[in-house]
Amino acid sequence: MARQAGRFSRTDEESDINLTPMLDVVFIMLIFFIVTATFIKQAGIEVLRPGAETAIQKPTVSVLVAISASGDIWIDKRKVDATAVRAHIERLHAENPKGGLVIQADREARYEQLKAVLTAARNAGMTEVAVSTEA
Repeated sequence: MARQAGRFSRTDEESDINLTPMLDVVFIMLIFFIVTATFIKQAGIEVLRPGAETAIQKPTVSVLVAISASGDIWIDKRKVDATAVRAHIERLHAENPKGGLVIQADREARYEQLKAVLTAARNAGMTEVAVSTEA
């Protein structure tokens, strides 16, 4: 019962599985999810926001500024001097001109720091400015 050599044999080319199309699809899906992912903006510190009776959520935020109870100003997870706030706001606003500014001021923060950030935002040309509160 000898088998004929040509009848049941396959060449190496016929038995290999081509993974190139599958890898192409996987990489395209990866790129799609990276590009369309929404990134959560964080100011850098956690603050106790004041309460409010009315609150409206802002859909687009390009700049997030936090003011701690001790008066420290945080932008992009970095402590910023009050004199440099305008430059940071201008840079972040230039990256996303359609977004607005949200200030997360602690309940115990002094009004002077909030006023300094609001003035810097106005001087930077931002018109959409909001103060974050607890609903």
